[in-house]
Amino acid sequence: MPSDAQAKAALALIKDDESKVLGLSVGNHKNIQPGQFVPRADAQSPPKIFFAGLDSSKTYLVVSLDIDAPFPSFDFLGPILHWIQPGVKTTESGNLDTTAPFIANYIGPAPPPGSSPHRYIFFLYEEPADFDAKEHAPVNGQKLGNMSRMRYDFDTWAKKINLGSVVAFNYFTSN
Repeated sequence: MPSDAQAKAALALIKDDESKVLGLSVGNHKNIQPGQFVPRADAQSPPKIFFAGLDSSKTYLVVSLDIDAPFPSFDFLGPILHWIQPGVKTTESGNLDTTAPFIANYIGPAPPPGSSPHRYIFFLYEEPADFDAKEHAPVNGQKLGNMSRMRYDFDTWAKKINLGSVVAFNYFTSN
């Protein structure tokens, strides 16, 4: 499963350099600030993502995880994979186009009743040059089941595909 070091490094990245905060808009919540609370009903559709200064000739990849499942103080099911979106390109408006076929379809927040808010983290990476999304995507574009999402070993997958450093990062909380 992903190490706390990866999430801590991403949190440190945006603490030390605010220019690395990934732009997120979800529902009526525009330009979400790191750690901002978003009601779960407002975050059931994939966020709009934006980030200034990306190279328009490159392709990017977004990964989202819930690192607090099922409860922040008892996270034995975590992390839960919420989204892997390859083939992300910049648009003229500065948004990121996330319409390419997914590897893991987006699922919104769903902490169990009584849980305090969970952290939903979003990483933006440059997609490796030799990355083949079809090799990692579900057959025929099927949605990924819940069992494949629990205790997701993102570190191993990132190493397998030669994923580089985080370009940008953000997170919101929800319950």
